[in-house]
Amino acid sequence: MDFKLDVKEKKLFQKLDTPKKIQNFLETIPINFEKRGETCYSPRKVLKENKAHCFEGAVLAAAALMFHGERPLLLHLKTISGDYDHVVTPFKISNFWGALSKTNHAVLRYREPVYKNIRELALSYFHEYFLDNGQKTLRSYSALLDLNQFNSKNWVTSKKDLWYIDRALDHVPHHKILTAKMAENLRKADPIEIKVGKITEWRIS
Repeated sequence: MDFKLDVKEKKLFQKLDTPKKIQNFLETIPINFEKRGETCYSPRKVLKENKAHCFEGAVLAAAALMFHGERPLLLHLKTISGDYDHVVTPFKISNFWGALSKTNHAVLRYREPVYKNIRELALSYFHEYFLDNGQKTLRSYSALLDLNQFNSKNWVTSKKDLWYIDRALDHVPHHKILTAKMAENLRKADPIEIKVGKITEWRIS
């Protein structure tokens, strides 16, 4: 693929040659609080604006992986209404899965490549995915979305928001994590977990 990167972008992507380096770079980018309305920035736009929410960070991470010959994949973690979904970038090392993640909280973060399959990877987020009242909210995870299918749209360097990728994530098949009966019997998170869950890395300025 012709990435159409400028010199500065290419130098950056060349440096981000391992998942660890990509994740470390994601940690330096402030959170996009979308103060002027919802956004779906492309990787180029993220770098220009120097801010990203989970979807935007995931797409940037996918672009960096693709630059080094890996598949640019997204995984959608879907919650009940009243909570926010999360998007991560799965990667595979020695046949085990890990995930790159952009978040403003102490949870829902990077995953080491120790999971045998995508279900295991998705379930690693289950117990830490809860509301301020302790209710656990993760209900399903998506099939992997390969961003190579959007290469003709130049998603890496697009000036326009990537809403078509956001919609595609919603429409790929999703796998239920638990039954309605199981959901009814879930134990709430402990008070100390709730307290830790409220810790944020970036504040609205």
